[in-house]
Formats: sequence, structure tokens, C-alpha cells
Amino acid sequence: MIIDCHGHYTTTPPAHQKFRDAQLAALADPSLPVPRPAAISDDEICESVENNQLKLLRERGGDLMLFSPKASGMEHHVPDAATARAWAAAGNDLVARVTGLFPRHFAGVCQLPQTPGGSLGGAVAELRRCVETMGFVGCNLNPDPSGGFWTSKPLTDAYWFPLYEAMTELDVPAMIHVSSSCNPNFHALGAHYLNADTTAFMQLIEGDLFARFPTLRFVIPHGGGAVPYHWGRYRGLAERMGRPSPSELLGNVFFDTCVYHQAGIDLLHRVIDADNILFASEMLGAVRGADPETSIAWDDTKQYVDRAGLSDGQRHKVFEANARRVYPLLDAQLNVAGR
Repeated sequence: MIIDCHGHYTTTPPAHQKFRDAQLAALADPSLPVPRPAAISDDEICESVENNQLKLLRERGGDLMLFSPKASGMEHHVPDAATARAWAAAGNDLVARVTGLFPRHFAGVCQLPQTPGGSLGGAVAELRRCVETMGFVGCNLNPDPSGGFWTSKPLTDAYWFPLYEAMTELDVPAMIHVSSSCNPNFHALGAHYLNADTTAFMQLIEGDLFARFPTLRFVIPHGGGAVPYHWGRYRGLAERMGRPSPSELLGNVFFDTCVYHQAGIDLLHRVIDADNILFASEMLGAVRGADPETSIAWDDTKQYVDRAGLSDGQRHKVFEANARRVYPLLDAQLNVAGR
């Protein structure tokens, strides 16, 4: 089985974005009514997925994708907590409908209703709702809800502990994933996302989070940002600061394969053991189209992994076994289905 651990519902029917536009309009003008989530039919959902993510998943040899709301659309920088809760719930409900319509091909990962510096009570409640009532297997955690201004506490701070307590109780991991960039210095896809991946790992080096939460698990996407490609820097910094080697984090931290060229995938596998790499494409996400030098679609990452010279055992870990280990609720669902 080939499991893609990183997919987003970037092709939602247009009515969903109209709901968001109405939300933001009501925040700007309180005289406007508070909007309700859009009424979207099953046929609209099927069309939006069958012609996009599902079509490519099948064509490229994948079996199942972990599916979450559009990352850049989470827009955690909007400070109103009620708006954040309603927006996250609407997006998660659509993902749940996708997983219900296509249970063999999609499993849910939820958006959390975060706001800059806001309480995490709503995030914990939404995580519980999605996992306990809709069968989601993980969540996306934004370490920078301010959208590129980094006003939040580091991921090792006690501010985040209520969420970590719920995650460990439910036995679900978080993918570290920021949303839109509000800072013009940081292009969202080319800078902000990779900055956040790298920053999160450095925060973990500086703290002792996993001593308190030994079963907490994070997936750092986009190939780990800069981390695997500057591994010597992080080893050297850790030694200089008197911190444990970054390899000590690898019982809790994992990287995906959203790296869109062969050399990058090759280096990822040379530096990071196969036990800590999960196959992913972020299909229909940041980078679309094909590499003009190879004619391979940028996000057809399976082709790069196939060419990375892995053993059969390593391939099994990267394509399936690691995802089932890091996302145990997914493994349980697959076992029930006889897969």
C-alpha cells in the first residue's frame, strides 16, 4: 500500500470560499448577518475530488491520502475566535464528507481553530470532535498563527501543553503547517512554509518537550524545511549549546517527501533514516505543473522516491509502515477494513 501523508482539499466547491468571504465581510461590517456554512451537495464534492486529487492519486500509483483543509486557507491570522471555530468546523466537515464518500482513498486530518495568542480551548474541542466523532487520524498545527510575524510562544512553551495533552490522550500526531503569510517579506509557499518547518525543529532542539510528552509526535513537512540539508549545522549548534544531538528528536519527529527534485529526495534519504521519512506529495498544493527538464510533475514525488535507490524494506517503511506507525488510528482503521 502507498499512503500519502500530506494532501489538502484545495479544490473545494466555490460555495465554500463564498462562505469564507461572507465571514470576513461580517467581521468588517457588524451590521451584516453572521453567515452559515454553504450547502454543498455530494455530487459537487465528488466532482471536486474525482477530477483532481483522486484522479492523480490513482494515476500515480497511490492508494490513500491523508486529507486536510487547504493550508493557505486556514488563515489563522484572523483574530476572532468564533469566526475561527466556524471556519475550521466547516472545512473539517467537508473533509469528513470526502472521507465518507471515498473511504478507501482518504483519511481525515483536521484544521484547528487557532488565532494569534488566543486560547487553545477551541482547538482542543475541535480536535476531539474530529477524532472522536468523525474518525480523523491527525491534525495540522500552526506554530505561527500571526502569519509570518511570529508572535506566538515557541512550540516548547507551556502555552501549547493543553493541545499536546489532548493529542497524546487521543494518540494522534500533528503535522507542523503554517497558513497564509501576512508579512510581505515572506512569500507564503517559497519562504514562509519552509521557514516554519525549520524554525519548529530548532525550537525542539532548544527545549525538552519530549521529556514531558514522550509519546507526542510531529511530522515536519516539505522535506523538513532546511533541516535535513543542513544536518551538520544543527548537530554543531546543539553541541555548542550543550543540547542533545538532533538525532535524539527522531523518536518523535518525522519528515515527509514533499521535495520536488531528485537530488533533494536523494539527500533526504542519505541524511535521515528510512524510519523517519513518510511518503507525501502535497498533491495539488504549492507546486503544480511539470519540470521542463524531466517532464515529471513537480509533485509526483513517488517517481523521485522510486529512483532513490531504496531497498525493499526501506520502501515499505517510507510508503506505508511509517504512516501506520505515526498515525495509529489510521492503522486501526485499515486493519478493520482488512488492508
